[in-house]
Amino acid sequence: MKKIERRPQFQKNFRSRIAPNKNLKTRFDERLKLFAAGERGKPLNDHPLGKNMKGLRAFSITGDIRVVYYETASTYIFLDVGSHNQVY
Repeated sequence: MKKIERRPQFQKNFRSRIAPNKNLKTRFDERLKLFAAGERGKPLNDHPLGKNMKGLRAFSITGDIRVVYYETASTYIFLDVGSHNQVY
């Protein structure tokens, strides 16, 4: 299993955008377990990004909340988390 690394920008945005809301935090924890287990379809809807974010991927926490990340041979690197407008 690949490890998950959280970059400083991700951690900062997680603390301000996700952690204060108990429901979002719970949903994030649930989706993270699915992601770590290898799920990529529903409800995560993992997908590649395009244009100026080419090479990155995103998955859904809720209908509007996304995690933006990229993958190396051994690690998933989480870059940002927030609403669609905040991360794109």
